[in-house]
Amino acid sequence: MTNLSSLSSLTSAQFKRLAQITEQIEALNSKLAELVGETEAAPVQPVAPVLEPVKEKRKYRLSAAGKAKKKAALKARKSKWEAGLKAGWTGVKAGKTNAKSFEKLVAKPVKKRRKMSAEGRARIALAAKARWARVRAGKAK
Repeated sequence: MTNLSSLSSLTSAQFKRLAQITEQIEALNSKLAELVGETEAAPVQPVAPVLEPVKEKRKYRLSAAGKAKKKAALKARKSKWEAGLKAGWTGVKAGKTNAKSFEKLVAKPVKKRRKMSAEGRARIALAAKARWARVRAGKAK
């Protein structure tokens, strides 16, 4: 017989197919025993089907050298940025550059919100109402 661990991993469809094949083998063995003249056929031991192993997804691992390169690049970017800030502020303190112009470079400017006039909003609302009226009229037909 097959071991229980291999049977428990079968799906219901596979298990049904295994039962059908086992019954067919038993029927053929009994016919063979009748032809040969044996009184009792030997019991059939079903063979567990061979299932394809599921491939596991490989995990991406960074080597120690790769990690070191990544860390060094990050550190270089950070130090370059900090050096730029330091140089900028020292220039401001020395009176070489304007503080406001430097702050514009460092700080992101806030965009002004564009405002729509009341007339523009009213035109859009009217157009939307007209569109939905056409849609409803088209469904009513």
